[in-house]
Amino acid sequence: MRIGDINLENPVVLAPMAGVTDLPFRLLIKEQGCGLVCGEMVSAQALVYGNRNTLKLLATDPRERPVSIQLFGSDPETMARAAGILATYPVDIIDLNMGCPVPKVVKNGEGAALMRDPKRAARIVRAVTAAVELPVTVKMRRGWAEGEENATELAILCAEAGAAAVAVHGRFREQFYSGKADWEVIRRVKAAVPIPVIGNGDLFSAADALRMREETGCDGVMLGRGVLGNPWLVRETVAALAGAPLPPPPTVKERFALIRRHLADQIVFCGEERGIKEMRKHLTWYLKGFPGAARARRLINEAIDRDHLFALIDAYEEELLNLDPA
Repeated sequence: MRIGDINLENPVVLAPMAGVTDLPFRLLIKEQGCGLVCGEMVSAQALVYGNRNTLKLLATDPRERPVSIQLFGSDPETMARAAGILATYPVDIIDLNMGCPVPKVVKNGEGAALMRDPKRAARIVRAVTAAVELPVTVKMRRGWAEGEENATELAILCAEAGAAAVAVHGRFREQFYSGKADWEVIRRVKAAVPIPVIGNGDLFSAADALRMREETGCDGVMLGRGVLGNPWLVRETVAALAGAPLPPPPTVKERFALIRRHLADQIVFCGEERGIKEMRKHLTWYLKGFPGAARARRLINEAIDRDHLFALIDAYEEELLNLDPA
């Protein structure tokens, strides 16, 4: 798949997820073969003002490229200025958020609120594409609410304004992540625009990705919640879309080796105290479904230093291996 002048090795894309897709996580996902990884959403206004915490979100690594960073905002001029700043960093694609459903974002007319103001959304795309030479993409939802579907209309406007690709999540803003994603809207958008369309929503297996591509004709698939605790979904999806045999599921030892690597990288990136706090949600996802996971999570959440946490992880792995050496 090609986005602007960027050629991707495969059409599997990591969704930008706030509080999740930081540098350590993206590197793990890239190692699973992901064609394009996307960072957490960044406030355009905060970036223009040089907010220190915002600048931390711009950290990238040559090993993860091509990499996309997502901007959110509602003012075309501010978004253009922020994109100009972002373009000075080692970033390959700038993504514009028009799908975030959380109240603190939409109350400012940002994120999914832009779907209710498609003319402003198009002005943002036009301003950003005029400000940078990097490819600009847009992530959107089906629409704001039942009876207000306008993803096709917005995608057409974005393409006309210079967007290089669009990603479409098949839920309304008011659904958040409840109910079922409607993939038909992805098919309608694909039929309406000349740029690549990336499908998103309810992709939890390689079979889901194959079915989405077959039903919608989308150019790429965007994995989000499906990779939480299961980064191996990426390699399975890459294989499935290429028509190759699926790799075997990870063993317990493979899972725990990746968990340790993630924890170590998170501590290096964030510092020990914050790194441990950031990893707690990831550990909850990694351990879901294992025997004794609730007890293990409770102990892990009480760990206050890296040595204690690594010891708990080692002990739990040993416990699982004694139950099943595989």
